[in-house]
Amino acid sequence: MSTSARRLRVGIVGGGFMGRVHGRSALVAGAQVVGAIGSSPERAGAAADATGAERGFADLDELLAADIDVVHVCTPNDTHLPVTLAALEAGKHVVCEKPLATSVQDAAGLHAAALEAERVGVVPFVYRYHPMVRELRTRIAEGEAGVITSLHGSYLQDWLAGEDDQNWRVDDEAGGPSRTFADIGSHWCDLTEFVTGDRIAAISAQLRTVRARRGGAEVRTEDLATAQFRTEAGVVGTIVVSQVAAGRKNRLYLEVSGTESSFGFDQEDPDRLWVGRRAASQLLTRDPATLSPPAARVNRLPAGHAQGYQDAFDSFVADSYAAVRGDRPDGLPDFAAGARSARLIDAVLRSAAADSAWITVENS
Repeated sequence: MSTSARRLRVGIVGGGFMGRVHGRSALVAGAQVVGAIGSSPERAGAAADATGAERGFADLDELLAADIDVVHVCTPNDTHLPVTLAALEAGKHVVCEKPLATSVQDAAGLHAAALEAERVGVVPFVYRYHPMVRELRTRIAEGEAGVITSLHGSYLQDWLAGEDDQNWRVDDEAGGPSRTFADIGSHWCDLTEFVTGDRIAAISAQLRTVRARRGGAEVRTEDLATAQFRTEAGVVGTIVVSQVAAGRKNRLYLEVSGTESSFGFDQEDPDRLWVGRRAASQLLTRDPATLSPPAARVNRLPAGHAQGYQDAFDSFVADSYAAVRGDRPDGLPDFAAGARSARLIDAVLRSAAADSAWITVENS
């Protein structure tokens, strides 16, 4: 039976926080979560419990041998390449956590492998799925901003602010050569390029490691990054990203300044979009009765009922499964977006290593 005619069957690799998020969204989308694997055979049962899977599998080979259509890869960054390649070679569609890979070469290789296998490969840049982000994108496409003059914003967290705070992402072997920019700066850049339709062409960056040691070990990844950039259309911009900004939990903010209108989106207040004009400013509220069609498509709740991160993730997974069934939902972040992100991260690292030299971002 074709995937378009039956309930999708999925497997989840990883039983941590992101595995739980993916598992919930898979169930909300109507999929059957056949199985999950943890970090060891002994963790199989815990992974199944965390993700809502029917059973735990001992290892990846056992999971890939099962009758599943889609594999969700929710493991440390250094495992994304081998796990995703194995899934594609087994004929599975793949939802892979970001960053898609820890190098440009590997990310481009996964994109090429998905194309060659004719499988759907997607990366959860889920902030695209807030309705007010789609509203912003629509208004910019319709010219409401006038000439876009500048872009600026930040992505600030504090979960690694303490000297004893620790996580596998801090380790550059598991997480890759970039931590903060790869983990959250990638989201900001993807969101900015998505809503404006304008790509970052060149970037000048600096990195800082505030906590030089954690748990007795040397830290070789950045706690924060700042960058200035210019886009292909000549728009200038700035970004600050940090995982050591006390009091900020998950504050992604983007402001688009234009000659006619400016817009501000705050991920911690996602049901509203600020619109600024010379005569007056206003706050647009997520209301199905007034949203543009692209925004209404990803709206999940009536006006006045808060819609947040998990709702955005649910919409992303629903679109991913629609693609598996043969549709091409607008705005779905595929492996091309993951490879694009890897090139931006690489440009940031090269710029910082060269005293903030301007680095051209490769397009392919």
